[in-house]
Amino acid sequence: MSKEMIYEDSIRNKIYSIRGVRVMLDRDLATLYGIETRVLKQAVKRNIKRFPFDFMFILNNSEVNFLVSQFVIPSKKHLGRAFPYVFTEQGVANLSSVLNSNKAIEINIKIMRAFVSIRKFLAQNADIFSRIDFVERKHIEYQIKTDDKIDKIFKLIEDKDIKPEKGIFYDGQILRTLIIL
Repeated sequence: MSKEMIYEDSIRNKIYSIRGVRVMLDRDLATLYGIETRVLKQAVKRNIKRFPFDFMFILNNSEVNFLVSQFVIPSKKHLGRAFPYVFTEQGVANLSSVLNSNKAIEINIKIMRAFVSIRKFLAQNADIFSRIDFVERKHIEYQIKTDDKIDKIFKLIEDKDIKPEKGIFYDGQILRTLIIL
């Protein structure tokens, strides 16, 4: 596998789905651009008009907790006092106009390719995903039916006054076995 392909895969692994949108975290972008997260945030704040809500948003507490639970963020203490910015594909594209360097342009091209490859993958496999979803729903439906049937069986057993007979185990009965050699 080429270095370019490995690099694109590592970028793809940093694209997450939050609020139903594929996004990248500010810290991951800063790492890719070779700058500090605070520098990235300062550049965005200076050009905030370029980043409407559908291009960039700030995570809330429950979203941060979810990312921590999924090991995306090691812990909340790594964030400092500020919640992370997340950038959609359009927001990442706008970052290239805010961060004016050759490396930023090169990285942005790779990130755009990663977003496109994810979009292609999802489009090519939409039928498979819908089948998996259908199978999962059927599985849940059958699981509920099975649980209901088992509950009915246990209820019938509880309602019956079963007298212990020979061959049925009950409280206090000793199990004896015969070993045939």
